Amino acid sequence: MGTGIFSIGLSGLSAAQMGLLATEHNVVNANTPGYTRQATVQATNIAVNTGAGAIGQGVHVQTIKRMYDQYLTGQVNTAQTQVSELDAYYAQLTQIDTMLADTSAGLSPALQDFFSGVQQVASNPSLLPARQSMIASAQTMASRFHNIDARLAELKDQVNGRVTDAVSAINAYASQLADINQRIVVSESGYGQPANDLLDLRDQIVADLNKVIKVTTSTNTDGTYNVYIGSGQQLVVGANVMEMTATPSTSDPSRMVVGLKTAGGTQEFPESLIKGGELGGLLDFRNNSLDLVVNELGRVAASVALTFNAQHSLGQDLLGKIAGDVGFVGNLFTISDPKVIANGFNTGAGNLVASFMAPVAPTAPDYSGNFYTELTTSNYQVQFGAAGAYSITRVDDNQVVASGIGVGVVNFDGVSLNISAVGANGDKFVLQPVSEVARNIDIDGRIVADPRLVAAAAPIRVTQATTNTGSMSISQGMVGVGYSAPAAPLTLTATAATLNGVPGTWTAVYSDGTSSTTTGNIPLTSGTATLSKVAYSGMSFNINGTPAVGDQFVVQRNTSGVQDGRNAVLFAKLQTQNTVSDGTSTFQSAYARLVADNGIRTREVKVQLAAQSAVLDQATATRESLSGVNLDEEAANMLKYQQAYQAASKILEIGNKLFDTILALG
Repeated sequence: MGTGIFSIGLSGLSAAQMGLLATEHNVVNANTPGYTRQATVQATNIAVNTGAGAIGQGVHVQTIKRMYDQYLTGQVNTAQTQVSELDAYYAQLTQIDTMLADTSAGLSPALQDFFSGVQQVASNPSLLPARQSMIASAQTMASRFHNIDARLAELKDQVNGRVTDAVSAINAYASQLADINQRIVVSESGYGQPANDLLDLRDQIVADLNKVIKVTTSTNTDGTYNVYIGSGQQLVVGANVMEMTATPSTSDPSRMVVGLKTAGGTQEFPESLIKGGELGGLLDFRNNSLDLVVNELGRVAASVALTFNAQHSLGQDLLGKIAGDVGFVGNLFTISDPKVIANGFNTGAGNLVASFMAPVAPTAPDYSGNFYTELTTSNYQVQFGAAGAYSITRVDDNQVVASGIGVGVVNFDGVSLNISAVGANGDKFVLQPVSEVARNIDIDGRIVADPRLVAAAAPIRVTQATTNTGSMSISQGMVGVGYSAPAAPLTLTATAATLNGVPGTWTAVYSDGTSSTTTGNIPLTSGTATLSKVAYSGMSFNINGTPAVGDQFVVQRNTSGVQDGRNAVLFAKLQTQNTVSDGTSTFQSAYARLVADNGIRTREVKVQLAAQSAVLDQATATRESLSGVNLDEEAANMLKYQQAYQAASKILEIGNKLFDTILALG
């Protein structure tokens, strides 16, 4: 009887002691990240059957289990990876938002100052200080483009560095997981019990890994984890690790991309498959915000330069020179050509050179419209197939904008691409029309050195004879792209029915809106309508009134245009005309839309981050209610096990007294 009492008492002491140890372990790890509350699982020992019935033999601890639910943990990990993604995205996006919206450092004040300088030249074309002020404001605007682009380039470098750091962290976590997988197998196979602390450590590493990139896991029969990224690509399989890399992209070496090391080399990972975590947020920011801002800024810079240059080239400088004259400088701004990048895996000798198409220009018979560009904010992919066939795809909407076979020039979206040598089958090129324009826009050094070269005047003028007696007047005239100014003064003479002396082919417009194009003398009327406009040789003149027979008008080059600011008035109007985005936006509105869109995107991400953080808090609280350590509960458990220990000790004490009594009887 005594032996039974002692064995039962000892089993109780042992169970109570293990309960106390588990409770103490919980208490001291209450603040340990990733720790899961543990509890002992007790069971009765096998009873001894006797004639009087089964006699119990005490208690034993079957195992120490974690209070763990894989589904609750999965919910926390899913919420955490989304929070980390949004947090990384928002942290980068706010930098752009702050920069673009800065009233002193943004582009809008510089654009306004530049066109204010242009208006001064239009008002006082003969004043050199006004011209110098306009050039200085143009240089300031170019510097503002440079500064914003440089800040965006810094962000791009930051993203590249953070991508590299994130990949290094992923590889470190993956190696730790593989090592812990091995340790768990050894521990559990040796003792036949769960390695709780190692399991906690593994789960915590998976949670930390989810902060960097979204991963999924599966459990093998031996208790090890397999870890997957993307659409099921293996990262950790048992004790084996697939190493990730951060390398320059084969399509654009300025971008760090993620890859996987394989037996055949490094394989670039499609960025569309990288979701969640800091890495997903960084790539999402780069693809959907940073690239868009860089390209929109470049499009505005290109549109400013191309449209202004187009109008400027139609003018006459203070030295009396016009297009075609030696020393005439048609372009105020200089910009870089679109960038073409050959893929690193190309095997052919393809050669592609891109340039900007001239902006869409006003056409005859009315040249009073405005120039505008057809440029988009998208990049393009040129891919070659068999026999020199190629297709050009706009990346933003995945639309094929041009295709063909062999060498030649193809025009699309304001870009002219010269294919002088075709690529091999499968060769690819990336075309970035505007990505570097803001970085490289500048002012022609010849105009900076000599402000007289600003073409503020119009290249032609019209004078009427002092002997004219009729009421007809002919405007000073406007010119369009490709105009041909008269080499010598050209005299137009009115008769009772016609205007004579207009050379070559002309177009006449009448007051009722009708027009005719022919050669010879121009009728003054068309039915009851009177002549209102004449265009020829790229020049256009408005006509009012009725001439007297013999009235004469002289069309000639503007030989005395020192006080003429007609062309400066036209390029000052570019500020308020629709010059961007296929003629739908002004410079200012295009930039304002960029600022607004980025601000809206920033607010959206902020709201999403707050909402997802609330989801994470809720999921964490639900998990902690099961797995977290509650110190009040553990204090109660400690008292419970202490009392159980004391009760088991009392059993031993009673057994000892009974044994002493038996000895005394002997």
